Amino acid sequence: MNQTRFLRKPEVRFMTGLSASTIRRLEIAGQFPIRSKLSKNAVGWLESAVLGWIQARSAKYEKP
Repeated sequence: MNQTRFLRKPEVRFMTGLSASTIRRLEIAGQFPIRSKLSKNAVGWLESAVLGWIQARSAKYEKP
């Protein structure tokens, strides 16, 4: 079963190795999945979207 969950910022930062400001810059530029508002004070990213971004990014740098 393929489950999708929301990731909070610390987990996204850990998975990507990016700083919070870099994630935000990439989001604004349309180069990173957009966060979703989960509640008044919470945001998160879909795990599947973040994993897809990581796979696409790593495929770009793989040697043929």
